[in-house]
Amino acid sequence: MPRRRSAKFVLAFCFAAWLASPAPSFAAPDPAFTQWLAGLWPAAQSLGVSRQTFETAARGLEPDLSLQDLDLPGRAPPPGQPEFIQSPADYVSEASISRLAEQGKWLAIEHRATLAGIERQFGVPANVVLAIWARETAYGTYKLPYNAVRVLATQAYIGKRKEKFREEFLLALKIIDEGHVKLADMKSSWAGAMGLTQFLPSEFYKYAVDFDGDGKRDIWTSVPDALASAAKQLAAKGWQPGMRWAYEVRMPRSLDCTIGVPEVKKPMQEWIALGFIPAYGRKLGREEMAEEASLLLPEGTYGPAFLTTKNYFVLKEYNFSDLYVLFVGHLSDRISDPRPFETPWAKIPLLKTADVEKMQRYLTGRGIYREKIDGKAGMLTRAALGQYQKANGLALDCWPTASLLQHMRIAN
Repeated sequence: MPRRRSAKFVLAFCFAAWLASPAPSFAAPDPAFTQWLAGLWPAAQSLGVSRQTFETAARGLEPDLSLQDLDLPGRAPPPGQPEFIQSPADYVSEASISRLAEQGKWLAIEHRATLAGIERQFGVPANVVLAIWARETAYGTYKLPYNAVRVLATQAYIGKRKEKFREEFLLALKIIDEGHVKLADMKSSWAGAMGLTQFLPSEFYKYAVDFDGDGKRDIWTSVPDALASAAKQLAAKGWQPGMRWAYEVRMPRSLDCTIGVPEVKKPMQEWIALGFIPAYGRKLGREEMAEEASLLLPEGTYGPAFLTTKNYFVLKEYNFSDLYVLFVGHLSDRISDPRPFETPWAKIPLLKTADVEKMQRYLTGRGIYREKIDGKAGMLTRAALGQYQKANGLALDCWPTASLLQHMRIAN
């Protein structure tokens, strides 16, 4: 936003307002942002945040316009999350998986007692929480680069989900005020997630655990606390002990890929009867055969196929991206099993986000697609593409391609 007054004027104005009003004020380049931020003081105060903490956190704060997911009309958005703009082959790369799996083996030994205790208490396997730690911060070696308070304030002010992030911003101030972490150490992702396993402030208050017994819930530097907190979150979202996250399968030759949606569920034994064969000749026990699963085709009819259990969707609540879940799930397997996916990724080209949006709009106009237009080729978009292909007598692969987009343009 434009600067309408000099910095000296704004500073003098804010100082005078601070003297005259019980609500705190402070200097910032954007007067509207300053006013908005000062207006949050009553809500922060109601959460028990002290005036000193509020003033310290807000002093000199200004929006970070480089963040993703901001509501800035006419402004080109920055590159999106890797989960949504990278191909499966790039995101779930064998080089990354094998390297992190090797590290995970050593960390599983180093933290054996902690991980065993976490599994006893929450029912979540050691390899799963290790894989989340790996994906979120590379086992703590990746340092989150953003100022969490600035990120959350920005998202609350001009983000696409203002109300959600308003709450997150206020809870971040509460975390600081209660002494869980210092302001200078509260680093985050571009979306405000913090700590070794990346929690939003609201998730901290719901799930953070003092697992090392030092009297603190420290998701920032304590490995036991961070891993136990991740496990508690998964358990709260419905993790089923003893159940796999998914089974890689070989597809039958005659496959209708439009059934690759969460709503189509069948017991594993029915999928196998339809010609889906577990990878590497895996033999399933009686309980596994009775588990309900849905079909996931991350590259349409290309690349690996998976039958996903309830635990797949629990992981998806940790991060909504299918590629994220595939990465975490596969890495959790690889920590104890050296075998890669039996079917390699096809490495087919990924259309630009804008082109996928065009396809989604076209499909929406014809009543085939009813979900969010976001330029992401997720499960429901892939299934809708398959329905279009079937209706038009095209080769069925449930994948967005340049030739399919051209067909839609001509048909339009």
